[in-house]
Amino acid sequence: MSFSLWKYIHRQRRWSLATFGPRKTTKSITDHIRKELLEVEANPHDLEEWIDIIQLALDGAWRTGKSASLIVRALDAKLTTNENRTWPDWRRMKPDEVAEHIR
Repeated sequence: MSFSLWKYIHRQRRWSLATFGPRKTTKSITDHIRKELLEVEANPHDLEEWIDIIQLALDGAWRTGKSASLIVRALDAKLTTNENRTWPDWRRMKPDEVAEHIR
């Protein structure tokens, strides 16, 4: 399957603007993410609930005024940043312990 995150963001943006308008929706998006997080906690294997969070995050990202290209580049850059950080050994952590990079 061929997938372009750039094209996806443009498609989602068109739909979201038509559905919710151009208004600033930071509070409603973050409130909705909190609701979806509760649903993920109740059913962590439900892929659709995880996708809801991803879609909401992307909606919030383009509503900052950033282009799809910049969002894709920022996402890639953040992964590179995380790859270059030092992380605790997951084998020595409790299963539900938050893993944060070592500062």
